[in-house]
Order: sequence, then structure tokens, then C-alpha cells
Amino acid sequence: MASEKAPLCQIFSFQDCKATPDSIFELPVRYLTPTPAPVVIDNGSFQTRAGWAAPGPEEVHSPQLLFRSVAARSRGAARSETQIGNDIPNLEPLRWLLKSQFDRNVVVNFEIQELILDYVFTHLGINSEGCVEHPILMTEAPCNPLHCRQMMSELLFECYRVPFVSYGVDGLYSFYHNNIQRSLQPPHTGIVLSSGYHCSHILPVINGRLDALNCKRVNVAGSQAASYLQRLLQLKYPGHLAAITLSRMEELLHEHSYTAVDYHKELEKWRCPGFYEQEVHRIQLPFSGKLPGGCVSVEERQERRAQQLRRLQEINTRRREEKLQQDQEKLDRLMAVQELLEDGLLDQFHKSLVELNMDSAEELQSYINKLQVAVEQSRQKLLQNDGAEGKTEVSELEQPLDEGDGVALMESDFPEDTLSEKSANVVQPAFNMAEYHQLFVGTERLRCPEILFQPSLIGEDQMGLMEALQYVLARYTSEQQEALASNVFLTGGNMQYPGMKERVERELLAMRPFQSHFKVTMATRPALDAWYGARDWAMEHPAAGGAEGWISKQDYEEKGGEYLREHCASNAFVPLKITKPVPARPIEPSVTLQTPTGAAAAISAPAPPSSVVSTDVTMVTS
Repeated sequence: MASEKAPLCQIFSFQDCKATPDSIFELPVRYLTPTPAPVVIDNGSFQTRAGWAAPGPEEVHSPQLLFRSVAARSRGAARSETQIGNDIPNLEPLRWLLKSQFDRNVVVNFEIQELILDYVFTHLGINSEGCVEHPILMTEAPCNPLHCRQMMSELLFECYRVPFVSYGVDGLYSFYHNNIQRSLQPPHTGIVLSSGYHCSHILPVINGRLDALNCKRVNVAGSQAASYLQRLLQLKYPGHLAAITLSRMEELLHEHSYTAVDYHKELEKWRCPGFYEQEVHRIQLPFSGKLPGGCVSVEERQERRAQQLRRLQEINTRRREEKLQQDQEKLDRLMAVQELLEDGLLDQFHKSLVELNMDSAEELQSYINKLQVAVEQSRQKLLQNDGAEGKTEVSELEQPLDEGDGVALMESDFPEDTLSEKSANVVQPAFNMAEYHQLFVGTERLRCPEILFQPSLIGEDQMGLMEALQYVLARYTSEQQEALASNVFLTGGNMQYPGMKERVERELLAMRPFQSHFKVTMATRPALDAWYGARDWAMEHPAAGGAEGWISKQDYEEKGGEYLREHCASNAFVPLKITKPVPARPIEPSVTLQTPTGAAAAISAPAPPSSVVSTDVTMVTS
């Protein structure tokens, strides 16, 4: 939110940042010996972040790759022609060709995911032709479906042949990282409010473990806010539809939006003209400074008018010539028909009259006389125009010409002719081209982030984030509620709006009992702390067989791709026993046999006893 001392007129411009291709790094030897260093991949639906979990120089402590989680592939293009992440200089021309591996916040398109992983390994200097010798730590969605984890494990273990894999939730990694920075002793208890690009989550953590039964998801986040802002501005400025792109709306959200502590009270402030002038952000669109009708002198206007009149004369002369030629051709044709009558060829004459839609020779003669007069008049007018040589015949131009000339239809193209009676000294209001190409972003600055708390603004029939938080807290005892409310943690790229922490504190104050204690903490780097937390965890828990949180190739082969080793930042893994009935075997028909004594005996196959088989099926509660 702008400060009170901000200038009255705040004009900004779009940065329109173009992505630069990532460098291909060389793999340092220290990441191979004595043991391969883990690769940390924060697989986000908006942005992918990748780097090393190893001690080293300062630049290694931050993600070396940050790029959009999209792939651009033209129709009919080969796999090698697909562009990934920062290799796409501008997303807007190719937005209809963009593909992502995500459906909301869950990975479902593993072909694109494989391309993303190829891009990461190539730019980190890892040769993935034979196998990837480094352990992989990757983030996944809260309560990730078993099928998605199974497909991801199959991709990593079968395609890349990695030795170890670990999965964790991005919001919990950020929670883990910030608790270490705040010197809080584990196990940690708190509630995480995470809002990303497609979804927002409420993640309760009890004694260092995620309570998956009480997690909630709200299908409103950054992408919905950007689309809402785009619709608002396109309705407000229908003349600039092409300039109001989704990428620019994301930039407006990141740079100019804020969260109102009291939404309705803040909207009332915007009713004041002084407040509006002080707080509105004017976004200047690119435009050309050449004006179609600028300030011109009297001589220039007269010269322009003379040119317009000359152009009209040329058009009229050309039309008269065309009409004269048409009339002359029609007259010649009628004269040829009349000659048939004079030569005594009555059959051909009557046949030609029928083709001309005439009844008698008198009607033919009448048409010939009219055309002769019209042709003569047209020739006289052309001779008069040729003798004028540059003289402007205003009287002739103001009168309607012959049939088909249609000069009156062209008078609207030259509005200065109608203003001849007005005085040349009348001052016309100047047209401000720069202001016409400005977007006035006012209440949109707070209306778009508000959808996180009121999804009904965009037509979503679901609870807001704080209403869902109240529902989650109500599922615990009063002691647990007190422990959770004392450590409310905000993380995710969609939580970076100014005023977000104050808004959550105000909502909790209204929600919690009188004089109850609560504390709200914002992540140090809401968009990056998930990667930093994953790196910290990987450095404190080295990959090894049977180690906490790491899945080995043997575990994958023995327990299946959906298997998960739990740790402090992972999803919950609950094996459940599901009874599966065995299908009944068809009853065999009875067979009649002859006994030695001659008696018939009926032997039937015994019916299989009904039984059930108990199978262990692993699944994650949601």
C-alpha cells in the first residue's frame, strides 16, 4: 500500500521482463565424492526451483535454476523442438501452445514432467543418459494421490535410475526452515497457511507430523486472482484488450496489489476523490506520439482542403468517364438491334427485344434517345473539367452528380468541409494521447487479493481461507487449538501481498475466544523458503538405505511406487487392510457313473467355500 506522502500522480509502466536462457553449469567434483550430493527440486505449479544440497560457496546455498513450469511445443513439432522454462523468451505469443505437468497442484502429465527433469539435470551438469547417481529430493502436493506418487517414483527409478528419492510438502519444508531460524526446538506444533498459484492449503502440524485427516484445500490462489484482474481491466478498458495480457496482470498483482485489513472500510476510503488521486496507480501503456489531428496553421489547413478537393475532382472525373463508357457500350448495343429492324431481320429483332426486356420498337427508340442525351451531357461535363485546369468548382462539388456518382457518400470522410462556417480562432480541446493509453488501477489493487478470503467475488461456491481455518481449528480440543493458534505460519508466493499478515491477525482476533493467545508469522522468503527448507533437511538427513525419509530402489521394488517413508515435512502414509472377495468358481455339472453292481451314482464337484482374501493396500488419507 502506498504511503500517505506519495505524490498525487503515480505513473508506472510495465516491465515486460523477457526470460533469459539458463546457463549450463559444470558439475563440480566435490558433488561426486565421497558421496553424490542430493539434488533438491521444488516442483511448483508456477515455478520450478532446483539446486544442490551440499556445503560450499555462498552461491550454492540458493537455487541455481528458477524457471516457469511450462513447456511450449508447436503443433507437429518433434520432442527436441520443445522449449522449457526460461528458453521461452515471451509467454504471451505462445500461451495457447503452453503445456504444464500440473492439473491444479497435482502432477498428471508425466511426459511434460520428464522434459522438466531433463532440463534440470542438463543445466545442473548431470549426465542423465545412463543413470543419475544423485539422490533426488522433490516436493509434492499435500495428500498427494497414490497414483501420482507411483508414476513419479516410476519415472525417477525406472527412467533415471536414481538411487534414492524423498518426497515432502513444500509448505512443511518452509515451516521447518523458519522454525530452525527462529531457534524453536522440535517437535513443532502449528498450523501452516500455504497459498500458491493454483490452490491454497491449511496444514495442521501436531508434534512435528502433518495431521492429514484435517488438511483442507481452497481452490483459489494466484492464477484466479490474475484472471480476475484481467477480466476487470478488460471490461474497464475495452479499447486495450490486446495490451491487458495475463503476464502483465501477474506483474500488477506482484508489484501494485495489497490486502486490505478491513475490506469494506478500505472500499469506503476509495470513494473520496482525494484518496483516489493519491492511491490510484496509473500504468502507462506504450503508444506512438504522432497525433492524427494535431495543431496545424491556417495555411496548412487551406492546403489540405485544396488537396482534398482536387482528390474529389479526380474521383468524380474517373467515375464520369466510367459511366460514359458504360452508356456508350449500351447505346452501341441498342443501335445494333435497331439496325436489325432496318435490314428487315424481324425474327432476330424480336428475339433481341425479348433479351432486352422490351415490348416494341417505340420503347427501343425511346431508350436510344435518352442514352444519346446522357452521353452528350457526360462529354460536355468532361470537356468543362478539362478546361478548368486546377480551378476548384465548389458549387459543382456541393451538388449531387449524375446517377451512380455518389459524391454525397464521401463527404463524411472530410469533416473539415462542414466546419468552414466556424471561426478559425475557436480553440479546440487538446487530446491527451498519453492519458488515453493509461490504465487507472484503483480498487482493483485490493479486490483481486480479496478473493482469497471471499471466493464468492469470482463466483466460487466454497469457503474462504480464514473460514476454512476456523473449520479446521474446531475439529481439535481447546488445548490443541491454543497450541495451533500460537504458531500460525504463512508461506507461499500468493502470501506476499502487503497487509496479508495484518489481515490474518484481524481475522484470528475475531475468530478466537476473548483474551486467547495467537501468533502469526510470515515466512522470510515465502516463495523460496520451501526450497531452502528442503535443502536444510537433506543436509541434516543424508541419503542411505533405511534412512528416515529416503526411499531406496529396493523399497520401490518391494513395496511399490506409492510407498513413502515419513519424515517431519512429508505426507502421512497409512497402510490400510481392505477385504477383497474372491470371485466364485462356476459349479461343475454332475457326472453319472456306473458302479460295478450296475447302480448309477451321481458325482458332483464340491462347491468352493466362500472366502475372502485380505490384501494390504497402502493409501494416503485425504
